Amino acid sequence: MESFLGVVGAISGFFWNYLFLAVLVGGGIFLTIRLKVFQVRHLPYIIKQTFGKILDRGRGEGTVSPFQATATALASTIGASNIIGVPVAIAWGGPGALFWMWVIFLVGGATKFSEVVLGVYYREKNADGHYVGGPGYYMSKGFPIKSVGRVMAKVGVFVAMVYYFPSIAMQSVSLVQNAEALGVNKYVGGIILMVLVGAVVLGGLIRVVKVADKMVPVMCVLYMGGALIVLFANITNVLPSLALVFQSAFTGTAAAGGFIGAGVSMAIRMGMARATYSCEAGMGSAPIAHAAAITDHPVRQGLWGVFEVLLDGTVCTISGIIVLASGVWKEVDPTVATTMPAAAFQKILGPAGGYIVTISIFLFALSSIIAVIWYAEKVVEFGLNTQVSKVARVVYTLSIMLGAVSGLEVIYAVLDLANAFIILPNMVTVLVLSPLVVKLSREYFSDDRYYLKDIKK
Repeated sequence: MESFLGVVGAISGFFWNYLFLAVLVGGGIFLTIRLKVFQVRHLPYIIKQTFGKILDRGRGEGTVSPFQATATALASTIGASNIIGVPVAIAWGGPGALFWMWVIFLVGGATKFSEVVLGVYYREKNADGHYVGGPGYYMSKGFPIKSVGRVMAKVGVFVAMVYYFPSIAMQSVSLVQNAEALGVNKYVGGIILMVLVGAVVLGGLIRVVKVADKMVPVMCVLYMGGALIVLFANITNVLPSLALVFQSAFTGTAAAGGFIGAGVSMAIRMGMARATYSCEAGMGSAPIAHAAAITDHPVRQGLWGVFEVLLDGTVCTISGIIVLASGVWKEVDPTVATTMPAAAFQKILGPAGGYIVTISIFLFALSSIIAVIWYAEKVVEFGLNTQVSKVARVVYTLSIMLGAVSGLEVIYAVLDLANAFIILPNMVTVLVLSPLVVKLSREYFSDDRYYLKDIKK
């Protein structure tokens, strides 16, 4: 096992330390420039058209409302990784990892916007009459060299089928580890989670989106409410913690307490990997959900992609600052880094803090797994057919138990490597198709039917 982890770690290290610094950050910067930093220039408008229209049913064609599609994407984006992924990055990469997460969030808005726009533009109806889309569709239909696009789509589908197993396990392990800290047997926790998820995903798309649009607001309010209390209780340590983040991002972090120390390369790798997995910018998963949305223009739904990154970055930042300001990052063994947020909450709120984190992680993990299994089903549908994809729901639901029997280090090692092979073809395609994204954006922001009509109201 150690040899396996060494090989996987070396390959993942190459991708995340070098190649993806150029692909993710460079690609995000390229898209941000091409779109003229629209996610900053139009931020008030974006918030008004997203957060300000959560109850809007949308107009145009589609299967579910814009927010229901976004809630499904957020169910995956705002997952357990927002609570436990950040302390894992800090435990293995030092406080500087949080800085590199911010870099991904900063440029990720343009990346995710582009993915969603392409996902909606190239979507189609499946055998059940539902709108479907995602990387496989815009690779095979939009890539200039059709044969290359089809090959990338098929390879991407195969890797994604494998990737979703450790992705589901990562969410479930976060739950069972925290449940164990409260005395709940990890196998019992895994079985309960599996039964609850199965009850939702076996009901298909409509049940998934209905559950997602109810769960996402509740779980965000619960966790953020408790987190803000803990943050204000440690308010005097917030600025020193922020200073440490910036310093460690470029100098590394020396050993301190239970923290064994980490260099700059590890901070970059852990920060970028965890932020990418958290906000999913560049992964091509969110377009799968957004392709089903009722919308009159791809760009209008793309605005929700920016909103997702903004919300995800906010939650991750608060989680990271809590872990640093409370000092638990130096006190908790890195091998059980997922328990750091609970430790920080318990310092201020006592046993109730542990329960808040555990309940939040449960809801985050539950919603994330539901969304991820639906993503996996859609990937199988594209690669094979609709009937096989329905069988895949059951198979992926059973994989929840992997989180109860696998170690965190093994799951993250496989997850990072598989993630690498998903991101590369997706980012290449998004960058190649960026002229289309720019064209659609110009059309939207200059047309009386869309942006100009909205701002005149």
